Amino acid sequence: MAAVVVSALFAATSAVAEAPAGAMTASDHKPPKNESLMRLNAPRIAPLQDAELTDEQLAILSPLIASDQLYNIFRTFARTPKALQTFLAWGGYIMSADNSLTPRQREIVILRVGYLCRSGYEFAQHVLIGLQSGLTEAEIGKIKQGAEAGWTPEEAALIRMADELVADHFVSDPTWAQLRAHFSEKNVMDAVYTAGQYTQVSMFLNTFGVQLDRGLTLDPDLRR
Repeated sequence: MAAVVVSALFAATSAVAEAPAGAMTASDHKPPKNESLMRLNAPRIAPLQDAELTDEQLAILSPLIASDQLYNIFRTFARTPKALQTFLAWGGYIMSADNSLTPRQREIVILRVGYLCRSGYEFAQHVLIGLQSGLTEAEIGKIKQGAEAGWTPEEAALIRMADELVADHFVSDPTWAQLRAHFSEKNVMDAVYTAGQYTQVSMFLNTFGVQLDRGLTLDPDLRR
């Protein structure tokens, strides 16, 4: 079951890490000297090194290790293995075909949430996934501008939804009406689930100080 969950969650991320996810050194978690990157330039909770992983952690992480996707987020979350296991199951739903949003729609929501939460790590990861899901580089730039940047009505409604959920944890009646004009009940529920999941993820990443993996680039608009 774990392998199925991880496959659904990260099937789109094979291009994220250009270098193998082997044992890491301290230098992998620090920005270049005199360069301000993330909200935190060093982790508050360090990602586990290979030699630190317990049998329980390895059992949960083994599908990620096998697919060369053992990123800093998972090395960090593995410090609470039961929480990580549940996190992977819920994240697996959001990133799977069971989520009734199209991959493009899903990534619009995720990228808007990541940008609003100023989560450099989340945004960098999902820029690559977004490009694989039908977004262009120009459209990813427009996501940062908001709902009035030339989107289709249904995509603009998703962006407004994300804005309201991040700002007020609530979708207003006008935005709800716009969503229901274009989406089914399940579509809208999945859209809210997606925004909620990646608001949560952004809070984790920002607060724990998870640093960029090798091969990722911080968006210049998310520098401190």
